[in-house]
Amino acid sequence: MKVRSNIHGAVSIVNAIATGKGCALGISLKVTAEVEQSSGSGISFLTGKKDDLLINNIIRNTLPQKTIDSHKISIKVDSDIPIGFGLKSSSAVSNAVALACSRIAGEVDDFAVLDAAVRASLDAKVTITGAYDDATACYFGGFVVTDNYARKLLRQEPAPENLHAMIFLPRNTPRGDVAKLRGFADLFEDAFGLAQSGDYWKAMKLNGVLACAALSSDYGPIMAAMEAGAIGASISGNGPSIAAVVQEDKLPQVRSAFSRFAGRVIVSKVNNEKASVDVLE
Repeated sequence: MKVRSNIHGAVSIVNAIATGKGCALGISLKVTAEVEQSSGSGISFLTGKKDDLLINNIIRNTLPQKTIDSHKISIKVDSDIPIGFGLKSSSAVSNAVALACSRIAGEVDDFAVLDAAVRASLDAKVTITGAYDDATACYFGGFVVTDNYARKLLRQEPAPENLHAMIFLPRNTPRGDVAKLRGFADLFEDAFGLAQSGDYWKAMKLNGVLACAALSSDYGPIMAAMEAGAIGASISGNGPSIAAVVQEDKLPQVRSAFSRFAGRVIVSKVNNEKASVDVLE
């Protein structure tokens, strides 16, 4: 049996590290995972690391042990999402592999897939809070508001279709000390309250100010994007990428604003599509 899953990426509206509660928005950058169950034994990675702890954890969280013992499981993952920039690449990969493995195991339960992906990410230490906001935004698309520690989806709704995320990837910029985000927990709680009430752009702007202050990041690109017409802008995740949400007619102005800084730009439409999985053979 061979299956293919498709999952999209996301950007941050409110970072969850300070409070355990966050908000994210789905974008159209994509991860595809193909999982094949065949005769033989062992786990084979056709792309990526040969001993990927995260993917191994997902396989063992989603496939029965007897299936793993009596079959060869081959994994292939392709991703459009830059790794290590705060664009939810780990959440997207986790979801994609968990969804494909769940389809091989039988019927798919959306929240069981998400739970398996989050548990695997925590076990592999690629997330601090479980990143349930990132996982649900990648899986369902649109806006999501979550309690990460409780793994609860508190609010979900589609985003306007005419919006794009213009993502600035700064050159030679390390991530800051994420532990410092907790020093602003009361203000991140305010940002979360805005998101929970549906005031996403104000929440994103506040998140950008707080994250830059905590991570000692340059606020200049965010301010430049806002001055050029972005409706919201912030560090995405723990950075260093900056995501600006932009209406289509403002894309040239915001791209020009980012061009004043060293780095490159990716443009991706917002995504409202739910993850999908298909049996190939």
